[in-house]
Amino acid sequence: MHAISDPSRTTIVAIATPVGVGAVSLVRISGPRALQVADLATAGKASTSVPRAARYCHIRDENGEILDDGLLTVFRGPNSYTGEDSVEFTGHGGMLVTREVLSRFLACGATAAGPGEFTQRAFLNGKLDLTQAEGVMDLISAQTRLSLRAARSQLEGTLGRRTTEARDMLLETLAHLEAWIDFPEEDIDPQTGVLLRGRVGSVLAVVDSLLSTADQGRVLREGVRTVIFGEPNVGKSSLLNRLLGFERAIVSDIAGTTRDTIEEIINLHGIPLRLVDTAGMRESDDRIEAEGIQRTVRQIEAADLLLEIADASGPRPADAASPATSAKHILVLNKTDLGEHPSWAEVSAVRISCDKGDGFEQLSQAISDTLHFSEADWGEHAVAINARHQASLQMARTSLLAALALLEDLSGDQELAAIDLREALDALGEIPGKVDTEDLLGVIFSSFCIGK
Repeated sequence: MHAISDPSRTTIVAIATPVGVGAVSLVRISGPRALQVADLATAGKASTSVPRAARYCHIRDENGEILDDGLLTVFRGPNSYTGEDSVEFTGHGGMLVTREVLSRFLACGATAAGPGEFTQRAFLNGKLDLTQAEGVMDLISAQTRLSLRAARSQLEGTLGRRTTEARDMLLETLAHLEAWIDFPEEDIDPQTGVLLRGRVGSVLAVVDSLLSTADQGRVLREGVRTVIFGEPNVGKSSLLNRLLGFERAIVSDIAGTTRDTIEEIINLHGIPLRLVDTAGMRESDDRIEAEGIQRTVRQIEAADLLLEIADASGPRPADAASPATSAKHILVLNKTDLGEHPSWAEVSAVRISCDKGDGFEQLSQAISDTLHFSEADWGEHAVAINARHQASLQMARTSLLAALALLEDLSGDQELAAIDLREALDALGEIPGKVDTEDLLGVIFSSFCIGK
């Protein structure tokens, strides 16, 4: 792919390292005048630099005073991240000095970049497809090994290739069908209908396989919503603190201490668990505590996984009505160090002691087994679609099913089947960005950090 030649396009600049004090900072410039802007600030060092080789230089203000010194690297388009001429300056990591360098580049003619504008230009210049661009943000925000692997797979183009291959197969099928429609006087091979249905079925199989990763994608990006609930004083907050490894929640033997939900994220076997500690479930006349209990009910209804915790040293309570939920459920018996009440003898549960730290390896394994989130379950490529991909794939699936139904009857109106296939083609094209998606691009790239 070659960069889009557009001399009217602005030259953008941004700080590409996080806000704060550090050893080094990176300021990035991209656009048709990137080298000229850098030349004005470095006394002509940019245009005379060897591409992709770091060169020591000074950044000087309009009076020739040195603002900072560091390494300048030039990337000439299309061999750059954005596909345009780009310059990166690596200097000292102080907040003030970095802003002074940025201000100097702005004074030399660059424009402040918006969120995700560098990656958006990479997409528009054909350096990345849309799924790869989204993979950049997933890679930056990855919190676990598996989410990092899935983001890397997407950045390498795995999802884009699979959808593009399916789209190409569908395009060939549509061309065959339209030729069949346009030339009815020609002798049609009796197997043509079977062949077309087979091809559409193959595309549908790809769509279904990608849709099956939607839950995995949501989990990798958002975490498994794991709600810890139970009666007061059974050790819910203690369990949260033990799982986190630090004292996050207040622990007290006074019933009703936890009045609101507390959320934290932990990494379990490469999967983020979004732990939610909740108020104890009981009848209460205290208006604030009652509101906390209502919030607990709402959390349970929205949960992916429920950790119901009970006191193993006390008698087993009568089964109470629980909120309707499809979440997976694990019963956890705490306080086993105090002895187990006989009423729990035949109950299947994970037995732990938050006070002594016993049983937590078994609890970790039980969570992993319940969720089926071992690396083997995720497969080798870790393709995990996001909500945008899911919506497009669902649209494609609906259109493909409609086309198949029409193709079953060769005497029917095949033009309607062609319309359905075109709609499926457009829906698949939206995933890697093969159709006009200007409004969609604005939404996607606005979630990026500035400088990326």
